[in-house]
Amino acid sequence: MNGIHHYELTVKWTGNKGTGTSDYRAYERSHTILVHHKAEILGSSDPAFRGDPTRHNPEELFLASLSTCHMLWFLHLCAEAGVVVLDYTDEAKGVMTETEDGGGHFTAVTLHPLVVVSDAAMVDKANALHHKANQLCFIANSCNFPIHNEPICKVLNHA
Repeated sequence: MNGIHHYELTVKWTGNKGTGTSDYRAYERSHTILVHHKAEILGSSDPAFRGDPTRHNPEELFLASLSTCHMLWFLHLCAEAGVVVLDYTDEAKGVMTETEDGGGHFTAVTLHPLVVVSDAAMVDKANALHHKANQLCFIANSCNFPIHNEPICKVLNHA
C-alpha cells in the first residue's frame, strides 16, 4: 500500500456576471468542482465572504475531508480488529480564525463521531481505535492544528 498517489480535479469559476472582476462586488464566487466520472460539486465562498449560502464552500469541504478520512480509517481499523460497526455519524466542527491581513487559518477541528456497534464487548476497542484512525488519516497528517475526537460509542438496542 506504500506509494505516491496523484489526484486531479478541475475547478471552474462560474461567477462572471458580465464584467468579470472589474470590481470586488461585480462578480459571484460561484464555481463548480469537477472530478472525472463523478457528480459535480457546486461551490462558492462562505456567505461571510460574499458567497452563495446554497453552495458548498472550501471551509466546509475541508472539514468534510477531515471527517470522512477519519471515518474511513476508523471503519478499516474496526474491520481488522473484529469490531462490528453498524452505524457511524459525525457532527464535525471546525474553527477558522481570520488574520489582520485578510487571510486566515483553521485553529482547531473537533470530530464528534457517534458509533453504534453490535456488542458491548466491542465498545472499549472501538473508542481506542479513534486515536489510531487520527494518527493514520492522510488529511489530519497534513494539518498544522489540533484535531480532537470526542467519540460516543453505543451498542445496538441499548439506548
